[in-house]
Amino acid sequence: MTPNSWMELARASTPDGDELILRRRGDEFDIRFNGWEVMASRTSRSEEAMARLAYEDLRRAPRAVLIGGLGMGYTLRAALDLAGAAARIVVAELVPAVVEWVRGPLADLAGNPLADRRVDVRICSIAEVLAASPQLFDVILLDTDNGPESVLHPANMFLYSLDGIDLAMQAVKSNGVVGFWSADRSVAFEHKLDAAGLYWRRAEVAARDDGPEHWIYLVKRDG
Repeated sequence: MTPNSWMELARASTPDGDELILRRRGDEFDIRFNGWEVMASRTSRSEEAMARLAYEDLRRAPRAVLIGGLGMGYTLRAALDLAGAAARIVVAELVPAVVEWVRGPLADLAGNPLADRRVDVRICSIAEVLAASPQLFDVILLDTDNGPESVLHPANMFLYSLDGIDLAMQAVKSNGVVGFWSADRSVAFEHKLDAAGLYWRRAEVAARDDGPEHWIYLVKRDG
């Protein structure tokens, strides 16, 4: 094995039988889903930015936050760092092994966010939490896939549908904010947000100094 080769650290499966692989190359880590890269430590800047941008649009101190998809913990770390001591952050993660990885080999990447007492991790789909949480959260951050144009897990298509958007908006409080992470801009998704009559904006964020660009959709529920 050469110094530039990737080393497999662990494997896991989703409830539907899809395969996740955790790999390392030097100081870099990535997670692949059925062979496709879905998370990488070298391109984490947009995941961190999602929490900051959503909090800015909220314009009040967040007390209840929901994150859909733990990933490598970068979004969670940013959400914790920008929230107060009284905040409570729920993380919905479908695959238990991802939680184990963030507590284990990935813990140092984002400063061991799962050690924070404000975090409540739930092993379930994000849709389950949304359906059970009417007007509960100030901010919801959805990073469950590669975005509406690059869905790898078919069940996640629902989150970008009109029904999925409505479910998310019903789970935030008045003037709450829902953030959708996307690897690409999606005009079709933008049309759905318009069709739903929602106030929204998109932010283009560099994943690292030399690119690529990722997109954050910020959707607000007005009083």
